[in-house]
Amino acid sequence: MGTVPLYLGVDGGGTKTALVLLDAEGTIRATHLAAGSYYLTIGVEALGTLLVEAVTAILAKAAVSSDEVDFAFFGLPAYGEDTALIGPLSRLPQRCLPAGRYLCGNDMICGWAGSLLCRDGISIVAGTGSICYGERKGSIARCGGWGELFSDEGSAYWIARRGLNLFSRMSDGRVERGPLYDILRRHFELQSDLDLCAAIYDQAQVQRSNLAALAPLVAEAARHGDVRASALFTDAAGELAQLVDAVHRRLAVPPRQTLSVSYSGGLFQQRDLLLAPLLAHLASRDGRYRVVAPRLPPAAGAALYAAKCSGAPLSASAIGALETHYGRA
Repeated sequence: MGTVPLYLGVDGGGTKTALVLLDAEGTIRATHLAAGSYYLTIGVEALGTLLVEAVTAILAKAAVSSDEVDFAFFGLPAYGEDTALIGPLSRLPQRCLPAGRYLCGNDMICGWAGSLLCRDGISIVAGTGSICYGERKGSIARCGGWGELFSDEGSAYWIARRGLNLFSRMSDGRVERGPLYDILRRHFELQSDLDLCAAIYDQAQVQRSNLAALAPLVAEAARHGDVRASALFTDAAGELAQLVDAVHRRLAVPPRQTLSVSYSGGLFQQRDLLLAPLLAHLASRDGRYRVVAPRLPPAAGAALYAAKCSGAPLSASAIGALETHYGRA
């Protein structure tokens, strides 16, 4: 191991996988971006290959060997959601890092660790999927994130799916046509509205991340005055607030005690459409929550969590250096 301890964070996601290598002084040694790491889409073996290639790439950028990494945390989508696969998934990093010097967990931990600096509170994630996670006085709680078929409320996939449904209703005449109708027709270059079926059910397009990528089109329609498209984001904010409330209950927070809440995920880039109504929901909870802007991105949070798991959490000055690097100090 090197003179200054090194910590690797891996934040997996449905669309992309972000890696950060930092040292105990809070200096970013290297970053790397890889493809999505949702094993339910790409398969466990492909996930192993992706992790090896991504870790190899970031270590090469930093000009260090795997032996020099003191500890790593791999936040993987859907980790822990199939008991039979916990062991096989946990062994994948052994292909690129020494055993005993890493930990695997669900990627929700990355968002929490980055947003709240590994401190007590609740983190709501809305990206390709959605999930909520919180910690308080050693207790942990999770809510949501049951997958796109019947959960992931308030996520990009959830909004995109409902946007496509809205298009079908507009095409049929079940509801009045709004801007979303023309936006999707242009995007898919439809000759006939029913050609949308061929575009969506194509095996390449039907992938979870590809469908989630349509959410910005729904946002575009909302900004062009489509009230039904706008309502999808309002509904999403309400769903996300319910996830936060459920985690709050499971953490058994005493009455009149305020708990910090933060957020992460690409869908929150829609600040006026999603974040603003979510903040309004949380503000209406009689002082139950203190909403704070995310302090660090999830990948840096994963590295921060790796340091904590190693038994040598970063100092306040090192965390301050990290925040300065990301322009959030």
